Amino acid sequence: MARYADDLALAHMLADTADSISMPRFRAQDLHVTQKPDLTPVSDADTSVEKAIRATLARTRPRDAVLGEEFGATAAAAGSGKRQWVIDPIDGTKNFVRGVPIWGTLIALLEGDTPVVGLVSAPALGRRWWGATGHGAYAGRHSAAATPIKVSGVSRLADASFCYSSLGSWEEIGKLDGMLDLMRRSWRSRAYGDFYGYMLVAEGAVDVMVEPELSLWDLAALVPIVTEAGGVFTDLTGRPGPSGGSAVASNGKLHDDVMERLGLSTAWPTGGPA
Repeated sequence: MARYADDLALAHMLADTADSISMPRFRAQDLHVTQKPDLTPVSDADTSVEKAIRATLARTRPRDAVLGEEFGATAAAAGSGKRQWVIDPIDGTKNFVRGVPIWGTLIALLEGDTPVVGLVSAPALGRRWWGATGHGAYAGRHSAAATPIKVSGVSRLADASFCYSSLGSWEEIGKLDGMLDLMRRSWRSRAYGDFYGYMLVAEGAVDVMVEPELSLWDLAALVPIVTEAGGVFTDLTGRPGPSGGSAVASNGKLHDDVMERLGLSTAWPTGGPA
């Protein structure tokens, strides 16, 4: 815990800065929105938040690399190791620009390919989630109002709440039949989308969250929170972590069953984590 305490405190400070910029722009009449080359929207809040976070990191962690959704990657200083901050200034921009309050700033620290610190701040929901290797996972309005969180103990799909982002992307990769089977077999299915489904898994309110197409900045901050809450986080090949461009997050007890029904491989031992 002590190893990442300073980094986690910095992540909270970065989130405070982000919230102070994004909240006044949420539902603002003069919000400026443009379209990126990949046809996704970007608002002036996205770019302003990322610029502010980068400026703080340049002062406080000048030797660390930074990767952000809006401005790409900056390299680490020579000899500084493989520490990289990964930033999604507003995850859920489509919600943000339409006035839906489910959006947030995602902040992660990676050592090599492994996320060791993760924080999600959703100021319009009045909630924040965070975790770090060996530290545990927590939620609350801020660091001084922290409650430990833990994944559920649900072990059967018939009792499980199953979460996903959309069905169209699963059809594109030929896994729609498996998705529909999971939805039919689960107690409840809902498409919360973006970061929110993963945080509900970490809190034990939802048991499984799946998405087939994602970027590193969409995933990196989520991994330490889910895993420190006792969950399992893999890509569609069963590889742990955020580098595969896809996600299956669960309470662990349901992971093998979900992977099998989606026709996916499992890279970690059958039966879930110890």
